[in-house]
Amino acid sequence: MTTDTLRDSAAAETIVRRFLDRCRRPLLLEAGESALELRPGSYRLEMRSGRLMLEAWDQTHHLVRRIRGIHRQGPGRLELVIERFGKREGRLFLADGERGEAGAIERRGRRLMLRERLRRALERQWPGWKIAELSAEANLEDSLSPVYPRALLKRGAEAWAAIISPPDADAASAAMSFGLLWLDYVRRREKRLSVHGLLLLLPDGMEAPTCWRLGWLDPAAGRFLVYVYSDQSDEGVVDPGDYANLDTSLEDHRMPLGKVAPELEQWVRQLGRQPAVEIVDERGGELSLRVRGLEFARLSQSGLWFGLQERRCAESGHLEEIQRLAHELARLRDPRAPDQGNPIYRLHPERWLESQVRAQLERIDPTLLPEPIYGQVPAVAGGERGVIDLLAVDSSGRLAVLELKTTEDIHLPLQALDYWMRVRWHLERGEFTERGYFPAIALRQEPPRLLLIAPALAFHPTTETILRYFRPEVQVERIGLGVEWRRELRIVFRARGAARPEG
Repeated sequence: MTTDTLRDSAAAETIVRRFLDRCRRPLLLEAGESALELRPGSYRLEMRSGRLMLEAWDQTHHLVRRIRGIHRQGPGRLELVIERFGKREGRLFLADGERGEAGAIERRGRRLMLRERLRRALERQWPGWKIAELSAEANLEDSLSPVYPRALLKRGAEAWAAIISPPDADAASAAMSFGLLWLDYVRRREKRLSVHGLLLLLPDGMEAPTCWRLGWLDPAAGRFLVYVYSDQSDEGVVDPGDYANLDTSLEDHRMPLGKVAPELEQWVRQLGRQPAVEIVDERGGELSLRVRGLEFARLSQSGLWFGLQERRCAESGHLEEIQRLAHELARLRDPRAPDQGNPIYRLHPERWLESQVRAQLERIDPTLLPEPIYGQVPAVAGGERGVIDLLAVDSSGRLAVLELKTTEDIHLPLQALDYWMRVRWHLERGEFTERGYFPAIALRQEPPRLLLIAPALAFHPTTETILRYFRPEVQVERIGLGVEWRRELRIVFRARGAARPEG
């Protein structure tokens, strides 16, 4: 297997295309996530402004990654170097599903190595305690992932749950969800033990997201200790208090778009009058033109860019073509369309839900003002989270964070907490008002509300478990929607905090 990293986009594109052409059943795999099968018409590999981009989707997932290069090649396997939020590097894997035996053996080997690292760490850090259980096996019934080996430490009637993350930034960020589930599982199973809390062993340099979250977990619900490990040294304990400053920023919303040709402004107004077309204000003054959440054009300082797979800069004579595109999208994305299996209908369901929520906000909460509503302010991991973040305000001036999801996601509560604590950070510092958000509205300093909005059947069964560990200051409300949310937003249930839904 080749291990020298290749960092040439054109050469990487050639290698990836050749690999996909040779695969009988190509799969895309990312740490901690289910595999995506790359069927014809369900993915794109293309150069965009000199960057090699891989986009893949199915009925429930959508993924976009920038490929920086090739890290390893092997029979039926290709390891890609990708760019993550903050220009961090990550790994993405392509594999031939027809050669699953070899891949399964390799994955299990890595899990067992990680399990042994956890064993050695606990023996060094917790002498006098017994490792009563150590596992790297899946427990689907209780949502315990084999990606994260776990352990139970005992000393008499005292105990601690422990979990270790693979050396990947995304996996490390997701470890808290599985750690809380493991802690809760052990407490339910070991009635005679006093399970004090959770030990998290994370890759060195990837612990910050977990430490930020710990400040908003209820100390009455459990104690939490964080260790970091690396190949160069033994593990060491970290102080979450050293991570007081969030990695977050807020752009000035009053930033003008700049000079735009009057003809293009007129075109945007005409397009906005077409059925199902919506115009959404974006950062920097740009305008996003969408049909039920699917963007088909964008007005920026460089012009009006339109198209789906490839964007073109609009020139004289293109208006009719753009209008036809919008009309066709409205037909294909009609909630009563006869062909609801077509890719255009299924694409970006979270964006479609965002469109519905923006248009019918009073059904979500009648106290919320219909405008202004801001999206991804501040941004958290760009568009990679698979969650739509909206920020609204109620009639009393209190902010509300809206997190939208259309499919089951075990990480939704902690992803929502990530966004909530950043909003609270900027609110406390008066930055929303300073930078032009919610003009003429006196914002209250009270912590924002947090609304989790999803189809009723799309809330993961573990959501209540994870919410039980949140501090009371994080006021969460789950809002379950009817299955036909594309046609009509119908509220099926509302639930406060970790309470069970009624209705």
